[in-house]
Amino acid sequence: MTDDLVQLGKLVSLGLALMLPLANPLTSMTLLLSLGQHIPYKERERQVTQAAFYVVAIMVVTYYAGAWIMHTFGISIPGLRIAGGLIVASIGFSMVFPSGDASASEADVADAQANRQVPNIAFVPLALPGTAGPGTIAMIISGAASVDATVTPSYAPWVVAITPVIVFTLLGLLFWVCLRSAGRIVAVIGQGGVEAISRIMGFLLVCMAVQFVINGVLEIVQQYGAG
Repeated sequence: MTDDLVQLGKLVSLGLALMLPLANPLTSMTLLLSLGQHIPYKERERQVTQAAFYVVAIMVVTYYAGAWIMHTFGISIPGLRIAGGLIVASIGFSMVFPSGDASASEADVADAQANRQVPNIAFVPLALPGTAGPGTIAMIISGAASVDATVTPSYAPWVVAITPVIVFTLLGLLFWVCLRSAGRIVAVIGQGGVEAISRIMGFLLVCMAVQFVINGVLEIVQQYGAG
């Protein structure tokens, strides 16, 4: 039992390390600060809690429905890795080299939401695409498709089964804490600190994206070589 708990801790730590740069709470925190300025405090806190539940739900559904989605649309694992890598690279480059377009789009969203009495930003854009965006979804589907071959033989079945739920719940909790503390975090590290952290995570995303593409190409070469 002790060995199983150690395995669980290792898998959860690995899952958090892989998912955290993609499911970047700083992105949603920035969106909350820019779009939630005119939302009453109590309502904003309620929407933050809502968004955290949405994030966990999106990730869990994506993980367990990933194989079915791939089978239905005839998507191969190498194709998913390459496509996901391109998406992740795009997100990473936008974080490393931010442009004025993002600010303009946020202003447009704010203007559109200003026409509503109490805008609800919990699902869009805080949960999707703020945290559970295309890159995160691609990573989860790719991981779900390959977990049987790479993880299951080495770990206890219940450890493999429960790890995704724990990882996604911890990410949702971290998301909730960051958004509830958005004002205090910015006050401590400053806007420059937020931008610096965002750029570092963007660089990590680009590195992960390149590895995704490399793995996808190698799998294609191996398949054709074996054939």
